[in-house]
Amino acid sequence: CCPLADIMLLEVFLVLGAVITYFLFSKKKEETLPFKEGWWGKGEKPDTEDDTTIRTFKVETTEEELSDLFRRLDQARFTEPLENSCFHYGTNSVYLRKVVSYWKNQFNWKKQVEVLNKYPQFKTKIQGIDIHFVHVKPPRLPEGQSAKPLLMVHGWPGSFYEFYKVIPLLTDPASHGLSDEHIFEVICPSIPGYGFSEAPHKKDFNSVSAASVFYELMLRLGFNEFYAQGGDWGWLICTNLAQIAPNHMKGLHLNLASVTNMGFIHLLSILLGRYLPGLFGFQDEDVRRIFPFLKKGLYRILLESGYAHIQATKPDTVGCGLNDSPVGLAAYILEKFSTWTDLEFHNLEDGGLERKFNLDDLLTNIMIYWVSGCIVSSMRFYKENLQKGIGKQKHERLTVQVPTGIASFPNELVHTPQAWAQKKYTNIVSFHFMPRGGHFAALEEPELLAEDILQFVGKVEKEQLWRKK
Repeated sequence: CCPLADIMLLEVFLVLGAVITYFLFSKKKEETLPFKEGWWGKGEKPDTEDDTTIRTFKVETTEEELSDLFRRLDQARFTEPLENSCFHYGTNSVYLRKVVSYWKNQFNWKKQVEVLNKYPQFKTKIQGIDIHFVHVKPPRLPEGQSAKPLLMVHGWPGSFYEFYKVIPLLTDPASHGLSDEHIFEVICPSIPGYGFSEAPHKKDFNSVSAASVFYELMLRLGFNEFYAQGGDWGWLICTNLAQIAPNHMKGLHLNLASVTNMGFIHLLSILLGRYLPGLFGFQDEDVRRIFPFLKKGLYRILLESGYAHIQATKPDTVGCGLNDSPVGLAAYILEKFSTWTDLEFHNLEDGGLERKFNLDDLLTNIMIYWVSGCIVSSMRFYKENLQKGIGKQKHERLTVQVPTGIASFPNELVHTPQAWAQKKYTNIVSFHFMPRGGHFAALEEPELLAEDILQFVGKVEKEQLWRKK
């Protein structure tokens, strides 16, 4: 027996032991997402200092714009729908005619402009493009209390207007029968390329770019610590922001939480979770919402994601038609507000649109897209985020350590159980199955959303959870 060989073998075992011990017991270094410094303005970035001024903004339209709109509405061509097709083939043109008639004869855009302008709006240039945002401070604060900054981010095909019903519940909760233990000042920006934020002039402006721009915006407004809330693209932008600046975000509240990196346990839970829910951490409500998975998961995604495939591949092509026709734009957007609010609404001839919304609100959102001409640039955001494929980007592999609250609405297109979400969001302090509501929660169920945000922030503040990240 060679003593040298024994010593070498012992060294190998010691090294192996050290490596195993390291991986078992060492605390994994929490990795953050790099801030994305970009220049999205036209042409080359100028050598001059950036203009960081914050300017007031008001929504305004000219008589020429409105007369052009009405001319286009008058000249609309409609295709007869199939008999008894309801919303199964998309927006039903019998109902669409009624919407267009209302748009021309009853909808008062000038009055809605006053509604839009009732909250203070601003613009400021960040990374070469003008960023539009609404900034609402509380009308009153109890003695010794300060307002908590809350960034709220919309998605597609929504806009900053989605938050107009929830803003007063957060900035003045006592006047609406809610606890005023926590009061917010709310900042609602328009994603670049949406609404009144300038569209990026260069390729590759994705969710990390938007998160970096909004982080810069919050710092420019003087907020070193803040909360963030989002659904739809707002979910991803706020998630990325939590990964970029975890020490600046006190809490993250989501009304959609999707997980793009599915591991083996996830896949196993899809196969067996219906029969062994406890083994995978599923609650009864999870089982009800997910299974049968082919029908409620896979088929539903296939049925409802055609638009995303178009927008993630050739957004400018279909966008040309939507930007040229207000009726086409309305048909495209209204269908999402129908199906994403309740999938069963496709069985109704009017798409159930006026069950949860009114036409003034729906048309105001459409008008924001029309008067700003932003439909094409809003759709490009899908290509920028999805063109590299799902699960390929760094932010998809990173976890989120920021205290997280999730409001899970029953009619959201795809349900994410807490057991799945906590693989990504490692510090979930609040997960609630909401009693009703769908994808556009802030517009559809503002009270439910506000209550969930308030209780979540209450938990974070009481236990000072952001200090324990």
